[in-house]
Amino acid sequence: MIDEQKILNWPFQPVEHAYTSKDSILYALGVGLGGDPLDAAQLRFLFEEQDGFAALPTMAVVLAGPGFWVRDPESGIDWQKVLHGEQGMELHAPLPAEATVIGRTRVAEISDKGEGKGALLYLERTLTDKATGEKLATLTATTFARGDGGFGGTPKPKPKAPPLPDRAPDLVNSFKTLPQAALIYRLSGDPNPLHASPEVAATAGFKAPILHGLCSYAVAGLAILRECCGSEPDRLKSMSLRFSSPVYPGETIRTEIWDEGGGAFVFRAVVEERDVVVLDQGRATVAP
Repeated sequence: MIDEQKILNWPFQPVEHAYTSKDSILYALGVGLGGDPLDAAQLRFLFEEQDGFAALPTMAVVLAGPGFWVRDPESGIDWQKVLHGEQGMELHAPLPAEATVIGRTRVAEISDKGEGKGALLYLERTLTDKATGEKLATLTATTFARGDGGFGGTPKPKPKAPPLPDRAPDLVNSFKTLPQAALIYRLSGDPNPLHASPEVAATAGFKAPILHGLCSYAVAGLAILRECCGSEPDRLKSMSLRFSSPVYPGETIRTEIWDEGGGAFVFRAVVEERDVVVLDQGRATVAP
């Protein structure tokens, strides 16, 4: 059972993460880029000699993280029933294609939804460039601990996001994920066996290993880059969303985007094969 104060005071240590251009390329391959080797907009994230070679900005979410810390028995969390609920990213500077970064993580808040309803853990992580001290990103994440409600904590309701505009989306982008996407993507730092082991997936109630939430997040990020940023990674300034349903590797993610003006966009993503909303309440800001 969760001990609220113990989790709020969890002894996260600063994480130093050195990554190279090879890691940036592996991340992009895990997301699914490379299907068209003649597409320069994809190649700039896959080939270090390409003009404008860069890291995908969403790679910030996998850097200098605390690892799968909920698997520690001391946490009291039923790790096999943990899901990624929400993810946010604010970029303060362009993400280098290679660097050494320092990540500092904390549990900012816990919400007890009640017995049989689970608990929400709200985490925050900052990334700084070790060499320059420059703050690169602030990352927020909500972890849904489905098996851990009713520990005596306080429920903390969050305000509801406004509804999507009552019109057809202004921009649409479809992206077919790879059948082996989860097996590649896990090499970028998320070893949760839910994404690799059929046995663990079955125990968690899924028919097969599911795609990492952060991989589907990156697919939506690709859509924002292509449709709203002219494929210029430095223009993406922030992006947040809620994971509403799992994606299975090999499915097609269709991102539907509404332009609210002033560089602000709202979006959601649907798996085309099942007509299911898998990413919801998306918000992104883009520089001119």
